[in-house]
Amino acid sequence: MAGAAGVRGSYRWRMEILRYAAFTTDPAGGNPAGVVLDASGVSSAEMLAVAASVGYAETAFLTPRSDGALDVRYFSPLAEVPFCGHATIAAAVAYAARHGVGALRFETLIGTVRVATRADAGVVTATLTTVPPTVAELAGLDELLACLRWAAGDLDPALPPRVAFAGAHHPIIAAASRARLAHLDYDFDALGALMAAQRWTTVDLVWRESTTVFHARNPFPPGGFVEDPATGAAAAAFGGYLRALELVPLPATLTIHQGEDLGRPGVITVDVPAEPHSGISVSGTAVPIRG
Repeated sequence: MAGAAGVRGSYRWRMEILRYAAFTTDPAGGNPAGVVLDASGVSSAEMLAVAASVGYAETAFLTPRSDGALDVRYFSPLAEVPFCGHATIAAAVAYAARHGVGALRFETLIGTVRVATRADAGVVTATLTTVPPTVAELAGLDELLACLRWAAGDLDPALPPRVAFAGAHHPIIAAASRARLAHLDYDFDALGALMAAQRWTTVDLVWRESTTVFHARNPFPPGGFVEDPATGAAAAAFGGYLRALELVPLPATLTIHQGEDLGRPGVITVDVPAEPHSGISVSGTAVPIRG
């Protein structure tokens, strides 16, 4: 983890760019994120350039405020995104490593996100609590399935398709089998165009192993990636979806496995309170990526 000079040679600034893997204790697992703990004075164009240089799905830029909160912005290599769960976890753990564990207030484009960090035997875990989630009907299911190259028979009828939001919008599509989830072969350009038109961040493909254990994969063409390895925002949205549709006993603690099919396994813990309008909590560890 080292400071980085101006990216692409045209920017005359310096900032410290950290790299963390979220939802894992192994730097080779989980979802990598860039983190800038102090982005004071950095422009949007510069943030985008840094995110493109880092090359991860998202980079989080934190700017300290006089009231103790942190303004946080998230950029993929292609564009700014309103919220990112794994980069929030990575940023909170990185902040705790520098300043100690405790409570944080992230002021994001979608509102206030409360984050808490704690240490247990030297391992720091971060928990974020989202804005209140929403769930809506999914229009254009046939077009989405065509882009995914899925058939109607590939779906789990017990988990109906919906669009869920807990900071970003994600279609929820449940596979009838683990084998269907494992075989990801979609039309990148067509899906990317559909997602851009619908303003979806990722598509949350899930398979239910048991009442509270799930496996997930998240196509992410809007960010320039075939797949996002561990998606905290989608996991939170999925928790809101399960609550809204009464598909899990409440309160519930969910375990979501993601990244296994990519060779970057990660584990996301989602706490779903019974109160219908409360935020969803997402917890995970993060570790530095060296070199």
